[in-house]
Amino acid sequence: MTECDTTVRIKLYDDDDDDDELVIIGHRSSPIRTWLCILPCILTVGIVPLLFYWIPRLYLKCMFRTCSLSEATKVLIKGHYSQVWVKDIYIVNRDGNRMERFPSEGLLALTSTDSWSHLRYFNYQKIKFLWNEQVKTFERLKGFENGMYASILHSLAGTTSEQHKIRTILYGDNIIGVPITPLFKLFIKEVLTPFYIFQVFSFSLWYADGYTYYASCIVFLSVVSMAVSLYQTRKNQRNLCNTAMTSTVIPAHRGTDGFHEINSADLVPGDVIEIPRQGCMMPCDAVLLTGSAIVNESMLTGESIPVTKTPLPNPTSLGHADLEYDLSQHARHTLFCGTKVIQTRFYESHRVKAVVVRTGFATLKGELIRSILYPKPVNFKFNRHTYGYIGVLGCIALIGFIYAVFRMVEFGYDTGRIVRRALDLVTITVPPALPAAMTIGLVYAQLRLRKKSNVYCISPQSINIAGSINCCVFDKTGTLTEDGLDLMEVVPSNPTRFESPVAEPEEVASRDLILAMAACHSLIRIDGQLTGDPLDLKLFEWTKWQLEESGTSEEENRFDTFAPTTVRPPTSSPTSPENYGIMRQFPFSSKLQRMSVVSRGLNAKHFVLFTKGSPEIIRSLCKEGIPADFLQVQDTYTKRGLRVIAMAYRKLSMNYLKVQRATREELEWELTFLGLVVLENRLKPQTKPVIETLLKANIRCSMATGDNLLTALSVARECGLMTPKEQGVLIDTDTSGMLQMTTENNEPVSDGVFASPFRFVVTGRALELIFKNSEVAFHQVCVRGTVFARMSPDQKQILVEGLQHLGYFVGMCGDGANDCGALKAAHMGISLSEAEASVASSFTSKTPDISAVPAVIREGRAALATSFGVFKYMAAYSVTQHVSVLFLYWIGSGLGDFQFLYIDLALITALVFLAARAEACRKLSRYPPPSSLISVRPIMSLVVQLVLMIAGLTAAYLISKSDPNFEQYDHEEKEEGDYAGFENTAVFSCSLYMYITQAIIYSKGKPYRKRMYTNASRHDALSSQG
Repeated sequence: MTECDTTVRIKLYDDDDDDDELVIIGHRSSPIRTWLCILPCILTVGIVPLLFYWIPRLYLKCMFRTCSLSEATKVLIKGHYSQVWVKDIYIVNRDGNRMERFPSEGLLALTSTDSWSHLRYFNYQKIKFLWNEQVKTFERLKGFENGMYASILHSLAGTTSEQHKIRTILYGDNIIGVPITPLFKLFIKEVLTPFYIFQVFSFSLWYADGYTYYASCIVFLSVVSMAVSLYQTRKNQRNLCNTAMTSTVIPAHRGTDGFHEINSADLVPGDVIEIPRQGCMMPCDAVLLTGSAIVNESMLTGESIPVTKTPLPNPTSLGHADLEYDLSQHARHTLFCGTKVIQTRFYESHRVKAVVVRTGFATLKGELIRSILYPKPVNFKFNRHTYGYIGVLGCIALIGFIYAVFRMVEFGYDTGRIVRRALDLVTITVPPALPAAMTIGLVYAQLRLRKKSNVYCISPQSINIAGSINCCVFDKTGTLTEDGLDLMEVVPSNPTRFESPVAEPEEVASRDLILAMAACHSLIRIDGQLTGDPLDLKLFEWTKWQLEESGTSEEENRFDTFAPTTVRPPTSSPTSPENYGIMRQFPFSSKLQRMSVVSRGLNAKHFVLFTKGSPEIIRSLCKEGIPADFLQVQDTYTKRGLRVIAMAYRKLSMNYLKVQRATREELEWELTFLGLVVLENRLKPQTKPVIETLLKANIRCSMATGDNLLTALSVARECGLMTPKEQGVLIDTDTSGMLQMTTENNEPVSDGVFASPFRFVVTGRALELIFKNSEVAFHQVCVRGTVFARMSPDQKQILVEGLQHLGYFVGMCGDGANDCGALKAAHMGISLSEAEASVASSFTSKTPDISAVPAVIREGRAALATSFGVFKYMAAYSVTQHVSVLFLYWIGSGLGDFQFLYIDLALITALVFLAARAEACRKLSRYPPPSSLISVRPIMSLVVQLVLMIAGLTAAYLISKSDPNFEQYDHEEKEEGDYAGFENTAVFSCSLYMYITQAIIYSKGKPYRKRMYTNASRHDALSSQG
């Protein structure tokens, strides 16, 4: 059997990212292996089945055999991060009944949504993988829209009962179901974790060895701890379930019965639904076919600006070439699950209809919930090394175990007593309070962040990682600068030169420029309030024009086809010929860097296209009106950090039908340039001091923005990201798509520039081009780059992942939809948005400025230092107790029940919990705290402590022997469990002071935490114990 028969590599997504590649290995049951495993399972009293539960790969290896995937009944799935899962393979027919074998006459390859007779599949993280007999592999179930053309989508009339049945089997119910695990099952899963299994073993041993009070107290605390853990887990599941669940009643077209209301859970891809006039919460991803809808997408994007969705162009009625539907390219025609439809608009008596293309976890909201349920594992050094450190402690325990066995054999103890006492040493190695001790620092840090900095954390484990951050990437608009824009001036243009800047609309001589500013936008009225993009709103308000539209009532919703929205001067009447209707909109595209509208005057004969966007793009689209000093004037403003928008127009010699059928590319060319609009985007007051704080702490800072290159560079200098001594080397692409490198003065770069301090200032297109062609150059640009301009959301994510690949711990701070991918990819994502899209990031700041960044890093460093110190203290304490018990075993003695109880509960637990309350230092150190436990310093620390312990306990023992009243402990005359004696008192008392001393040693204060004496509770506890 060849490797390709048993193993395949498949990808979750159609991209170049290796992180989502899965290795699938086929297995089927082996009766011989199964019978051979039964005996060990019985003889070990459940230990072997427990190992199978912990290590699925071992279970498959022992009871199954590898086979070709076509014969497999189970698959072993290996992820990119060394994760392993075992999944069952199911076979169902068109009735939904499960079958044992795949019939040979069955249709093995799924060629279309409905043309199948049997399915063979497995589920992985809410994704269904189907068997394709033609290529002998499993493939991810493709969406209904895959390969679907616009004409086909428009021709759909709903589903029949048979189609509904088989598509429900194929795609599942339209439910984003977050499983709420029953409490009993949660309890069993918690008990079966290695730590609690070890605890159960320890309890049994302690009870058998006579430590009744100690064991009972630990059992009580473990039960309380488990109850709290189960409560928190169940609470989190319910919260996520409530967030994920979208259930409503919606009109759908089924069979020949027309539209009737059905439960949204029954929707399947291909259903045609009606969007209610009063709006609704979308229960699925659907393509808009007729009418339009105003949607709030804040749940997915983080931006609460209403978005207008328009119907997918129908090539049949418009006479266009048919086009394949693509979710990313046709997002403005798609209503996404979880978004709120505020209101709909329709023509006359027509319904606002949409066709369902994705349901359940296949929707955009479903993917978001999946990312929460199955987050990318964090490969953090500290977490990895804790297991190695416990392994070191295990070796020490093994040495003590062997020593104890030999010593007790010399004493002539019976076998049961030897086993109990020797194993008791092993239980000392892993302290009962270790899990709680490792998380308490995170809990306190989380509470301090919420109380003092107004920062909320949905992933407490991310706090420790935040302590290692050494690189921060910031969005610009709304993050470093204010959300609002102030319109400074408008610069009209004539065919040869720019005119003088004006500050009031009455001073603008060009009526076309005023019209462009008044009409080229996507503003709408909701409940009488003008809403939309802040830039659009600022330009429109400056013109002092008025906007009127239908849609405030059901009757008015049936708006006239030719004048859905009108804009007019403040002095004109509603019937004035100066009024302009907005016939068609091309919304702003971050990829195209522009937006356009088609407008026409009330009695005008021609339509006019108005376009606004980045000066570089508008200039490339203009045929006329470009002044000779265009670049000089633009640079004058952008170098001052001002935002510049270019305006242009084109008169269209087309009738209404041609205007509606024309594509964007057919209209947006041969434009006439009108002028520039100059806006100021001020820095937030906290931006500069925060950047200074981070740079002083040796944390590398950079900016990733969608704004102009020179504007971004000016803001970077203003906020301190670049010093006056550092030259900017600008990397962009020319008109032919080739890289070009210039200085800030637009001069060629000489070798002397690189000899002086410099920073790369890179555009998104240049960064992506470098990324695709040269890994070495890409890494150099990431390291030396400070300003990344004209960045798309995907390019921001490429930058963050590139920095991570270089070994940086990257923090990302942003506030909008363009930042979601980068926020999710970063080690520390901080969202300044209060919308539900903040689930894309680990941290959400209710204070809309970057002051949250140093606050999270400070608390992260304090929490990491606490976790580091607490873990070393718990290790030192267990070794101290281990060695002290070995000393007593030498004479046949030991520690009593109440002595263990006092040490573990009254002393150690109190000291550890109070140590975690130490607050973070206000000043950020230039170096993050250590995160490696397996290094010279931590190991040597433990070794030195071990030597000091042995020396101290030996001294205590010898001093006690020198006492005139000393009486030698005789284990033969004492009953088991009676350890009272001079040696016991000396060793116990000495070990107590060792525990207190170690607590002081490992409670390091500055530079990450405040000094111990500032922690009043800890100081009092140490004093009282002393």
